[in-house]
Amino acid sequence: MPVIYYIRHGETAWNAAGRFQGSQDIPLNDLGRTQAVAAGGILADLVERDGREAGSLAFVASPLGRARSTMELVLGALQLPSGGYAIDDRLREIGYGRWEGLTLPEMELHDAATFAARNEDKWGVAAPAGESYASVTSRVGEWFDSLLVDTVAVAHGGTMRALMVALGLATPLEASETPIGQGVVYVFDEAGMQKYS
Repeated sequence: MPVIYYIRHGETAWNAAGRFQGSQDIPLNDLGRTQAVAAGGILADLVERDGREAGSLAFVASPLGRARSTMELVLGALQLPSGGYAIDDRLREIGYGRWEGLTLPEMELHDAATFAARNEDKWGVAAPAGESYASVTSRVGEWFDSLLVDTVAVAHGGTMRALMVALGLATPLEASETPIGQGVVYVFDEAGMQKYS
């Protein structure tokens, strides 16, 4: 199994306000940039601990700007070229459709029936005009199956939850309740998943 060093993008203004971003391209805020650099430092320590050269790893990011900016700051912390990474659309955040930009209370006001159904089945029920976690799990699983080497991935909270389920490390309920930190590194390997902060 290839080792994955997984980093969620740094904070944005919408994260801070509790607004769901999905496919919206919201930039990092000042804290988010600080978190990205911190994650790069943690990654540098992990790579050194593992007796690796950072340049020997593959680097891939979600196409969304907040993930790409995080990746470029991580690469800077590793003293690697900022453009030295690939983009993979399968790592994009779960689409929240017409709920993008809304907070949880606003989602409930927008469509109370779908909101209630999604609370009962967060994995199977999609936001209006959005996508379900089940479909995200399928595309993230395809991404994982395509990996050939140990990889640094910078993406999103939703895609990490889907990866946990795709790899059999969590049930959908467990994954949906797991907080995904910013400014930290998650390592997926044969032993499971570990968080480093």
